[in-house]
Amino acid sequence: MADDRPPVGSQPAPHRPNGHTHQTSGNAVYKELHDSPEFQELRKRYRSFAIPWTVAFLAWYLLYVIMSNWATGFMNIRLIGNINVALVFGLLQFVSTFGIAWLYAKHMNRHVDPLARELDARYKKELGK
Repeated sequence: MADDRPPVGSQPAPHRPNGHTHQTSGNAVYKELHDSPEFQELRKRYRSFAIPWTVAFLAWYLLYVIMSNWATGFMNIRLIGNINVALVFGLLQFVSTFGIAWLYAKHMNRHVDPLARELDARYKKELGK
């Protein structure tokens, strides 16, 4: 037996007497907060950490790949026993990943999360009106 109903989400928005479709108050509040200077500051604080550290990590990783491919003599230098420069570089990739994650958490907790909590409280307060 076939279901003749249209798929969920494909139905048009209900028509309102004033000719406008219904916009939830949450969307209006979000738009207001999105345009606020506080939200722009939140984005700036996030990007000021995320972009430089992403670029730095990718550069560090690409250095490892390039050195492994074109500086094999250097990467094959043994440091202690069978441990060579390439192995140390590879292990330092893990160390740098965890280090950046730790710095990210610290930065977010100190500089971004307080402002995000403030904006969230404002959002919830506006919805409660």
